[in-house]
Amino acid sequence: MIAISRTDPGKVRPSNQDALLQTAGPYALFAVADGMGGHRGGNIASAMAVDCLSEIDNQSPPEEEALKAAFDRANRLIWERQRQDENLSGMGTTLTALWEGADYVLLGHVGDSRAYLYRDGVLRQMSADHSLVGELLRSGMLNSEDARTYPYRNIVTRAVGTDQALESDIARVDKLPGDRWLLCSDGLTEYASQEAITRAMALALSEAAEQLMALALSGGGRDNITLMFLEVPA
Repeated sequence: MIAISRTDPGKVRPSNQDALLQTAGPYALFAVADGMGGHRGGNIASAMAVDCLSEIDNQSPPEEEALKAAFDRANRLIWERQRQDENLSGMGTTLTALWEGADYVLLGHVGDSRAYLYRDGVLRQMSADHSLVGELLRSGMLNSEDARTYPYRNIVTRAVGTDQALESDIARVDKLPGDRWLLCSDGLTEYASQEAITRAMALALSEAAEQLMALALSGGGRDNITLMFLEVPA
């Protein structure tokens, strides 16, 4: 897949706690992680998570168990690190990853960073938000309009490294020519609606990346902003 990524600390945060991964090889792996737990902790957690994914053997076709094992290892290492250093207590990270096979991809996900698939002019969110807002939306207790201004919308209910055990979502998706994927942190989706992302997906990748980054920054840029566009050549 062709990949274009952008990341920016935004206009408020003193540092960028997001991390990106793009590996080479016949079975490339791509990921976005959004760290949490304070200035130092967030940086460390997101970096540790993508480092664990980078150790996956991408000379072999993607396997669900191998991807799950990498998520579990990241969780274990981050959990142990924060227990050893009280200054890092409470740190964790979201982690959304795409592992490319010949005719399919594996999507791994924990947290509220997102994965979108744009196919035949239709945009679908392929990841479920592990957040308080996500749970309220799925239960019908909150509608999409109110969710955008809900005061506790940044509360994540599942993250890598915050608990001793991890439940990760792993899914296999057919890979078709012309498919476009977007992996992004919530610093983007705070400002970019489904409609705005759909419009951007129809553009050239570099133009789409610049347009969405500009949208997030002009909207306020209250969080770190990271996005990665992927395209299966037609």
